[in-house]
Amino acid sequence: MRAITIPEPGEADALVPADVPTPEVRSGEVLVEVAAAGVNRADVMQRKGFYPPPEGASAYPGLEVSGTIVQLGPDVEGWQVGDEVCALLSGGGYAEQVAVPAGQLLPVPEGVDLTEAAALPEVACTVWSNVFLTANLQPGQVLLVHGGSSGIGTMAIQLAREVGARVAVTAGSQDKLDACAELGAEILVNYREQDFVEEVRRATDGHGADVILDVVGAKYLDRNTDLLAANGRLVVIGLQGGRKAEIDLGRLLAKRAALIATSLRARPAAEKATIVAAVREHVWPLVAAGRVRPVIHERFPLEQAAEAHRLMQGSTHVGKILLDVGRMG
Repeated sequence: MRAITIPEPGEADALVPADVPTPEVRSGEVLVEVAAAGVNRADVMQRKGFYPPPEGASAYPGLEVSGTIVQLGPDVEGWQVGDEVCALLSGGGYAEQVAVPAGQLLPVPEGVDLTEAAALPEVACTVWSNVFLTANLQPGQVLLVHGGSSGIGTMAIQLAREVGARVAVTAGSQDKLDACAELGAEILVNYREQDFVEEVRRATDGHGADVILDVVGAKYLDRNTDLLAANGRLVVIGLQGGRKAEIDLGRLLAKRAALIATSLRARPAAEKATIVAAVREHVWPLVAAGRVRPVIHERFPLEQAAEAHRLMQGSTHVGKILLDVGRMG
């Protein structure tokens, strides 16, 4: 099969298309013929050598795909050859075929094209596990999403809107903020021109944010904790602004607030299966009803993965970038 390999870490051209062996299907897994793969910032970090795959995972990048089951491994129940699925992966998505633990499979939601479904698993699982299962966002509370126009951000806005929360976002341009507003964000902050602490406080009459979903890390830590409301929850899922910073623990104590740092990729398979099951129960009906939708910026053929990464790093996109594995060239 064809896959995108990383012989040596580096810039976008480090992504090299190659002929590689078809994955071995182990007990509890299925083999998926890939229709499309989602491109995530974690893939960029892996390409640069900063985010190696977990032990036992495929060395090829790619954390989510859509496609068709072509083989069942031993001890797989509830799925059949020919089923159209999308899947959460630990790696290996930039390829024509990938082996997937059955617990990380999702049916393609009703009304969603097979290729478009590749835009859903990683963002839906990330948002549901962090914003709802971990931070317990409730109706009427304020959610601040940094990077609101990203794939994760566009999903977080829609899901928070659906549960009746009020959504604030940061983004770096008016076009991106407009896109966030169309999805349901109410408080719009251009981080290049405005201070998000001041703007969110002003818009919430001083209340602040009950939950903050943060991909920046160290650079925003002090201001994020400053903005938290009483009993607020700061969930850090990315380190784009660095990994080391001082924290005022007294501020957290006074607010009875929580600082939570999580990642999805390295979680045990059983935990991922629990998250996937929750997404299927709570998120998939909203997608099938047209209330929540994948937001897709652009698609590239598999062998143009380097171009997809350049777009990702340029941060001009809104929503998801996909690799259309069935469209070579």
